[in-house]
Amino acid sequence: MEDFLRALRAADVKVSPVEAIDAHLTVATVGFSDRELFKDALCATLAKTADEVTRFDETFETFFARETFQMAPPPSGADGEPEGLPPEVEGSELAQMLLNGDVSALAQAMEAAAERAQVSSIRLSTQRSRLTRRMLEEMGLSEIEQIIAAAKKLEDARSQSLVARLESGKKALTEEAQRFVDRQHELYASESGKNLREELLARKALNAEGGIDPADLVMMQALVKKMAKRLADRYSRRRNKAQLGHLDVRRTLRKSMAYGGMPFEIIWKTKKVEKPNIVAICDVSKSVAAAAQFLLTFLYSLNEVVDRMEAFAFSGRMISVNDVMDENKVETAILEVLKKIGFQQTDYGKSLEDFCDLHLDQIDRHTTVIFLGDARSNYADPRVDLFATIQKRCRAMIWLNPEPESYWGQGDSVMQRYQPFCHVAKPCNTLGQLERIIEDVLRTYIPN
Repeated sequence: MEDFLRALRAADVKVSPVEAIDAHLTVATVGFSDRELFKDALCATLAKTADEVTRFDETFETFFARETFQMAPPPSGADGEPEGLPPEVEGSELAQMLLNGDVSALAQAMEAAAERAQVSSIRLSTQRSRLTRRMLEEMGLSEIEQIIAAAKKLEDARSQSLVARLESGKKALTEEAQRFVDRQHELYASESGKNLREELLARKALNAEGGIDPADLVMMQALVKKMAKRLADRYSRRRNKAQLGHLDVRRTLRKSMAYGGMPFEIIWKTKKVEKPNIVAICDVSKSVAAAAQFLLTFLYSLNEVVDRMEAFAFSGRMISVNDVMDENKVETAILEVLKKIGFQQTDYGKSLEDFCDLHLDQIDRHTTVIFLGDARSNYADPRVDLFATIQKRCRAMIWLNPEPESYWGQGDSVMQRYQPFCHVAKPCNTLGQLERIIEDVLRTYIPN
């Protein structure tokens, strides 16, 4: 049970110590004889969401799967009866099981050897070969190899037959051991490997030269949705900030009517915390397009905790991309935006003019503006005055710049001219940085 609970945790099914105790009590109540009842009872005890139910089912089937050993039957003698065991194998239980084709005993021996070899501690795919060999050693493989080596020195037919039978059994046993370890890796290490890969991708530069590898891009798109879901789960519940000490007399008296006027339930005044409104303005020029895609993916995945989301994109001119985002998957929406306004010379001043002329009414004192761009305007007028106008109308102005802070102000960068009007201005060139900054925005409006 403890190994199974560890496998569930590795599959991202959260199991607390209290829930582990409940699981043991459940098993003590329903028993093991009915497999489906056993599975359903544990699932009802441990899985809290639909996603966790799916992961529980997959983990349960993998953990409790016991495939039949694929061992050749023992050879028959001239009278059709199985050949007897040669005296050379009397001291080796493993050799006797192999020669008798006792698959049940071999399966039990492998389970016990796996526990002694601590196969369930596997964390990396590179450990599979070593743990397979260690488990076979615990079963007595070295004894088999010694018997084979000794029999090879003899040239009689009986010894050569023994060598052939043991080598065949050794090969089949090794294949079974490899499958067993692969199953343990799937249970305990596959998620660890995935998490390690995600950690690396979370630190990968979004504006790296040569772009992002297509295989990495797919994983990063899934990762940014996972990050957004994690934040949404944390902040999506309707939060009320209790103001203890401020008694709600009216609601308390209403509740007390059910108890003959006795105030058994005390109701305190609460203050509802509103969801934030977000306007995202993204530079989608070539150097920033990847970061813009991930930011929009992140924000559109937070629909449960954001009251209103408006998105705009610009290169030379600025347009609203809400319709594009609604009609296409977020992953492909940037390509559609680039077809409309891409491959133009970046002009921050002209883009700000477009926004103020057409969309300024989207900004009010409840709006947080998230501006994503490298602030490189090709030496055109940056129209800082228009940027200041937007900042005065909004609740907070947050600038995410994919370039390191040491690059700000160099060349055609006008970041240092925009920065005084930003409530927050931070470098943001990885998914990890993006997650932390968005969480800070949510924490500002939806405190714990």
